[in-house]
Amino acid sequence: MTGDEGRLVVVDAANVVGSRPDGWWRDRAGAARRLLQKLTVLPFRLEVPIEVTVVLEGAARAAVESDKPDLQSVRVVLADGSGDDAIVGVVAAAVEEDANRHITVVTADRGLRERVEAYGATTVGPRWLWDRIET
Repeated sequence: MTGDEGRLVVVDAANVVGSRPDGWWRDRAGAARRLLQKLTVLPFRLEVPIEVTVVLEGAARAAVESDKPDLQSVRVVLADGSGDDAIVGVVAAAVEEDANRHITVVTADRGLRERVEAYGATTVGPRWLWDRIET
């Protein structure tokens, strides 16, 4: 795939879910599952072909370990340790595969932003994503 054929959007699920004080901490897996379901609309809402990759860490991993939701066009990466390290790994692998591919990472984490921007990725905050996946 060349940079013009499709964009990659990598979602820091913990950061996006944590950006809203809606009680997500009482059921991290449930909050992650709701985010994953909402993300299935993202490719249809943006005007360019995209691939969506979501990184889940910690208790949120159970969102897909217990019952596999129908995620259609969303790829899920389960972080063995740090979600930030897994996100950087996804970005690094995508750059290695196609250095011209446009990669956007959704996070408000400043340290993570710096790490992925070093690979040429752009970053946007959780509000950017929420505005596109909610009606």
